[in-house]
Formats: sequence, structure tokens, C-alpha cells
Amino acid sequence: MSDKLKKIEFGDFQTPDNLARAICIKLVEWGISPNIIIEPTCGIGAFVLAAAHTFPLVNEIHGFEVNALYLEKLHHRLAAIQNTEKIKLTQADFFNTNWKEIINGFSGSILILGNFPWVTNTAQSIINGNNLPEKSNFLNYSGFDAISGKANFDISEWMLLEILRCFNGRSADIAMLLKTSVARKVLAYAERNKLAIVDAKIFSIDAKKEFNAAVDACLLVIRLSEKSTNAVYDYSIYEKLSATCGRKVGYRNGLTVGDLIAFEASAFLLGKCPQKWRSGVKHDAAAIMELTRTSDGLMKNGLGELVDIEMNYLYPLLKGSDIGSGKQWREKFVIITQHFVGESTDKIRNSPKTWRYLESHAAILNARASSIYKKNPRFSIFGIGDYAFRPWRIAICGFYKTLRFRLISPIEDKSVMFDDTIYYLSFDSEQEANEVFELLLSESTLKLLSSLIFWDEKRPIKTAILNSVDWSKLRKNTIQSQQFELFPI
Repeated sequence: MSDKLKKIEFGDFQTPDNLARAICIKLVEWGISPNIIIEPTCGIGAFVLAAAHTFPLVNEIHGFEVNALYLEKLHHRLAAIQNTEKIKLTQADFFNTNWKEIINGFSGSILILGNFPWVTNTAQSIINGNNLPEKSNFLNYSGFDAISGKANFDISEWMLLEILRCFNGRSADIAMLLKTSVARKVLAYAERNKLAIVDAKIFSIDAKKEFNAAVDACLLVIRLSEKSTNAVYDYSIYEKLSATCGRKVGYRNGLTVGDLIAFEASAFLLGKCPQKWRSGVKHDAAAIMELTRTSDGLMKNGLGELVDIEMNYLYPLLKGSDIGSGKQWREKFVIITQHFVGESTDKIRNSPKTWRYLESHAAILNARASSIYKKNPRFSIFGIGDYAFRPWRIAICGFYKTLRFRLISPIEDKSVMFDDTIYYLSFDSEQEANEVFELLLSESTLKLLSSLIFWDEKRPIKTAILNSVDWSKLRKNTIQSQQFELFPI
């Protein structure tokens, strides 16, 4: 395996020495004074060396690392300094190490310190990497979620949860560099499972500056207690390591709240959404299933082929970039092969041009990787049902960093379809769609949604958030009917 692929496999972003020292100094300022420090993935030893120079009462510093070359480099670094007898290094694979046994072998206060790999299980699969835990549905996803995008997770998430479980019933401190989204997921897991956290902080780190990585990263600091009765699940987010004032984040009604003040002002809207927000069509074959009408009225697919098929199964298509940036329809269409999931596709034979077209590209359509296609009729799609054929819609793109709702009317007398980056509501009448559109654009609705959205995430707008807002509770005389766009601060 090439050095580049190895770097991907191990999520290898070595911590700069200056950053490691700054973090250790801050931990001392916050009153963290361990007897034992464990660095489970120590790399070339930035945290090991920083800890040795920073914590006055530490008796032992244990560095574990799977990469023998890194350990060799660290041994050379240690040889150049004095008083390193407290540092003990071990070559070990995190996933084959009994951390509970190691932790239970120590007495006194413990600090888990370090920087876990910044890589997902999906990225590992792409490069055939082995730096993974044994396969298990550790977040308890079920059904479609378990075989689609939600089953993707960061390796660091699994690793940190494994460490947290090892400290059940024991006090300890944890300070770990992570993706910010992972830190929030870990704290949400701790709240759901009532782990004994008594304090937690997230400090934003400039990952571009420190690691030359285009991710939102942070230092997560967790203090654990012996008893869950002392647990506190609200935490603070700070803009940088040196900040003294932070924004209070917490959990309310099963939701992670990014701004508790804004949330409390509009929490009366919490409830079950009157209509379930749906995702757009999923087909995983854009080059075949999506067509564009050329200036001379012909249809062309993503392979550059001219396509002559009936209009029966063609519907206007708006993609996430269209909805998110406010673009008008770009003469795009999508082939809709079913009216509901699992419906037989044999009826398409009655439109012989469409059937021949699908048959001519069967090799691509049959090769779609997800098991959801293999267990359903040929040329199946997902994200489809009666709701998809109502004429009026309100849509929003999950990837864009703004609450931009759009009211969408039929195009060429057909319901508009969306790709699966879009969430939408559908309506039988223009009047009903307009009424709900105004409710969604009210100050109270936007304030509540904004308090629940974390804009640094890859897909910040989620159906779980949209479906938690009952906009029908708003009184008509409090609605601000003008169009309103809310941008993250």
C-alpha cells in the first residue's frame, strides 16, 4: 500500500508539538492533574513529550502505537531529552487491545490524551484498509439506515466510545482532538446512555492551520465521575483554545440544541411535524436516469448520448444545487420507474422506447452496489410514494448552510422531483402550500430550527430536525409573511 493510502487508512494527522503543548498547558489551568496519562495512538509522540514537560504530578505516561516506524522515531526523540523514565511505550493495535484491563490495572487519577484517526469506515472500505473494529452495528441502526448513509461512521467515534465504556463507574479525564461532528455525536451518546459526565467542553481548532486538513476540528474535554447521579449533559463550545466565554449547548426533548437561549424562546413549536418531511428520489445512476433537454428539444443523458423515449416516465428534476442557490429549472428530467417502493416495473414495457433504453443500460443499473436494489424489481428507485406526485412542494437542500425554503409549483403540468439531497413537503393545492410556506418562514420557526442546526456539519439540515417542528401551532396573526432567509453566524 502506498504512503498516501496508509495515511488515509490510519487517518494520520500527526499533532504539531506546539499545539500539543498548548493543550496540555490549558488542561493544567483547568485543574486537571493526573497520576497516569494514557495516549492510545501516540504516533511520533507530540502529546507524550508535551505531557512529560507539563504535568508535575504524573507518575507514568503510557504511549501506545501500532506503527513501528513511529515508535522508532519517538524513541529517538526521547533519547535527546532528560528525565524520560516515566514514559513507557508499547506497540499495540487499538482494536486488538483490552483497554478495560489496562485501565483497571492503574490506580490514581487517569487522563486519556491524544488524537484519534480522522477517517471513516467507508473511506477504509474504499482503499481496502484494515484499521477498523470488528463489524458491529454499534449505534444500533436498523433497516434502511443500517444499509445506507447513516451506517457510515468515523473510526474515532467508535474508539472514544470504547474508552468511555471502559471508565464506567470510575472518575477520569479525557482530552481528545476530533472532528467537531464526532465530538457532538459522542456527547449525545453519553446523554442517551446516561454516562457519568460532570463537565464537557469543545474548543474549536484551526485544522487548516494545524493539520492542513479541510475539516471542522476541535479539542473535546470530558470529566467523568464515579456516579451517574452527578451527571451534567449541557456543555460549552468555545471559538478557540484561548477563549474564556462559550456558547451553551445541551439536550432537550431528545434533541441536541446548539443555542439554548434561542431554543427556549421558540420551544413551544416542538412536537410532531403535521406532515413528514421526505427525501428526494434515490436511484444511484445519474448518468442513466437523469436527462437534460437540449436547445433543439432533444434529450441527452449523462453519458452524452441522445435519448429518444416516451414522456410517460419523465418528470422535471430540481437538484440540491438548484434549490440551495435559488436557481430556476434547468430543463432537467428524471426517469421515475415506480409510484411506490417495490412496485413491479414490468408495466414500463408498455412504453417500448423507455423499456429499451433501460434495457440497453441494464449493466449499469444492475450493478448498483446497495443491497436495496438487489432485493427489489429491476430498475427500482427509492424515495417514492403517493406524496411524490402531489403537485405543490416546499423544498430545502440539506447540504446548504442556510435555511432557504423554496415553494415549487408544477412544471409542464407535472410534479417536480428532487434528488436525495433535498427534503420536501408536498400538497394538493397552491393555497395550502402557501399557508405552510408562510408558517415555515415565521421568525419563531426559523429561530427554533436555527437553534437545532450545527452549520459545520457536512449535511447540517436533517429530517430529524425538520420533523421535530410543529409549525401548525403558530397563530396566523403572528406570522411574518415576508420571505426571510437566515444565515448562520
